[in-house]
Amino acid sequence: MTRNLKRYFIGLMVLLVLLGHSVGQYSIPFINQLDSIIYDAKVRLTMPQTVDERIVILDIDEKSLAEQGRWPWGRDKMAALMDKLFAHYGARLVGFDVVFAEPDRSSGLYSLETLAQREFRNIPGFQSALREMRPKLDYDARFAAAMKGRPVILGYYMSSALEGGRNAGVLPAPTFPAGSFSQGFTKVTTWSTYGANLEVFQNAAAGAGHFNPIIEFDGVVRRTPMIAEYDGQFYESLSLAMVRALLGFPPIEAGYDDLGGDGTTEWLDLKNAQGAALRIPVDQNLATLIPYRGTQGSFPYYSLTDVLNGRVPQEKLAGRVVLVGTTAPGLKDLRSTPVDSAFPGVEVHANLISGMLDDVIKHQPNYVYGTNIALLLLAGIIMVLMLPRLSPLKATLVAIAVLLVLLAINFVFWKEINVDLALASALIAVTLLFALNMSWGYFVESRSKRLFTELFGQYVPPELVDEMAANPEGYSMGGRKAELTVLFSDIRGFTTISESLQPDQLAALMNEYLGAMTLVVRKHRGTLDKYIGDAIMAFWGAPVADEEHARNAVITALEMQEELLKLNHTLTAKGWPALKIGVGINTGPMTVGDMGSRVRKAYTVMGDAVNLGSRLEGITKQYGVGIIVGEETRSLLAATFVFRELDRVRVKGKAEPVGIYEPLGETEKVAADELIELKFWDQALHYYRTQAWDQAELSLANLTKIHPRYLYELYAKRIQHLRAEPPGSDWEGVTVFETK
Repeated sequence: MTRNLKRYFIGLMVLLVLLGHSVGQYSIPFINQLDSIIYDAKVRLTMPQTVDERIVILDIDEKSLAEQGRWPWGRDKMAALMDKLFAHYGARLVGFDVVFAEPDRSSGLYSLETLAQREFRNIPGFQSALREMRPKLDYDARFAAAMKGRPVILGYYMSSALEGGRNAGVLPAPTFPAGSFSQGFTKVTTWSTYGANLEVFQNAAAGAGHFNPIIEFDGVVRRTPMIAEYDGQFYESLSLAMVRALLGFPPIEAGYDDLGGDGTTEWLDLKNAQGAALRIPVDQNLATLIPYRGTQGSFPYYSLTDVLNGRVPQEKLAGRVVLVGTTAPGLKDLRSTPVDSAFPGVEVHANLISGMLDDVIKHQPNYVYGTNIALLLLAGIIMVLMLPRLSPLKATLVAIAVLLVLLAINFVFWKEINVDLALASALIAVTLLFALNMSWGYFVESRSKRLFTELFGQYVPPELVDEMAANPEGYSMGGRKAELTVLFSDIRGFTTISESLQPDQLAALMNEYLGAMTLVVRKHRGTLDKYIGDAIMAFWGAPVADEEHARNAVITALEMQEELLKLNHTLTAKGWPALKIGVGINTGPMTVGDMGSRVRKAYTVMGDAVNLGSRLEGITKQYGVGIIVGEETRSLLAATFVFRELDRVRVKGKAEPVGIYEPLGETEKVAADELIELKFWDQALHYYRTQAWDQAELSLANLTKIHPRYLYELYAKRIQHLRAEPPGSDWEGVTVFETK
């Protein structure tokens, strides 16, 4: 009974911690992240994945840019587009997910008017001709005239630029006056600057709306503010403005649910003349969850250049709502969403318009807060009270039943009444309480596993002992040959550093440094071989087999450099010197096993490949880089990592030259500008090895302008030396290092 009381107590503590998060006393980031993952999964699982033909997207795509030129285009083309859409195609409504904030001077009118005011001011013929040409050359006026009297909604953006940020263009009239949302707990999204359209366009258009989404903590777009605040006034979104235009611009009425008694805005009503209302649910930020229909392509797409050239059949656009936007990567309107990591921003607006018209937008009304807490308490109390009394089988069945009930309730709310309930806290409560109860009594290892740990724990890193203990027959400390990856790291200038510190300071510094680096090695399943003064030696692939030994070693080296940057902040704050390290990594056949004498043994690696790894670390400073890996390591990871080839070297003890490389990171994580720089470097290295000194020097000079590196300076000096003492015809561009 005493043990059950302890289990009840632990269970209640877990439940109270989760309850504190649910009632808003504090926030647990992991739970927020899990709720977002669950929300995204629900969106993907239940989205209709059908195409809404009512809304058409005219895409400023790569084809359009290739045919019409780079964006922005001349306003004469935009005027022609307006005439084409309304006069020829019969579009119902046009919205722009782009901003026309700058005047168009591509016609030359500005230059002509300048001449008319200066050099040619006294030439009547020039003045007369200019007056005749002005209507044709004033592209902005032509575009404004083409919009006038037509249902066109312009888009604009707001931003949170620092104080002093400049506004551009002219905002439309506010949708709500100042003070409209000062009551209750409504927290309107507020922006400090904006980029809007020229006044001539704003006056000509039927309306305008901002196209700002809300970027969540994980960078994903799940919501858009229907109403946003700037300078005390409140402005509608592009999607809301377009829906209002479809309904004849009815006024917006904010709705408040008094159930919670807090006066929080919960919906926006668009009422027509007959009193019928289109209700748009919003949260306390006056934002709406985006009702994604599916992945990109849930609405018809047509290239904008095809529309301008009349290549799209008339019936495809007749009576349609048209959104003009872009999917071209260079125009940077791609968003991370629950359905795609690169989703066109223009299709976000299309989803909102479609969802508002169909009344399928998910929402979180006030009562959801209490419902989430009630479900958490109910599930948690069942688990806390029942599991300690049940057998493992029955406890498992109860936990599964509670989970299924929670999932069913959540799904019914989501699917049937479009309400999004939080699920993460309740799921964590059930899972964690079940795990705690099932693990009770299993804190002590079995006797055989304890003996195994006592026998081999002195040789094997503690983080791998548990894994080995699960299958003790599969491991041996005896020597064997295996392909492994070894890592050496060393602090640069350690002698100078040690002389500048007191002994106790040096000891404290080394403890912090070695502790931080060791954690990185352990994180990636490395076997910490030994500390050699300020040096660290580790290897991967033994005693626990690791098919990813080369990858884990390189990832460890990259993270060691990152961790060192963080550690240096701590060290310099104490008045200690910042550290720099060099890391050498090599892969190859090695002898691994328990080696030593009766007095002392160690589980270590030996062999030529180990020696080369040590030498690679020693030459990192020669190239001004933090990490160097050998050819075999690079070969194993060429498909998933990006490497910069540094040189071909002949080190002491090696007859044949070997290539050495600097890892830049995993392929998908290396920035585009780094890849471009790497391409230029490869070209420079080619010129160097073919003795094309002029081209090599020019390439190195250009690279230095892009990103000054010691490596480029090193090769520039080598070229100067080789010009003075030209190599023979059999020169292969190999660098010789006779010492470590």
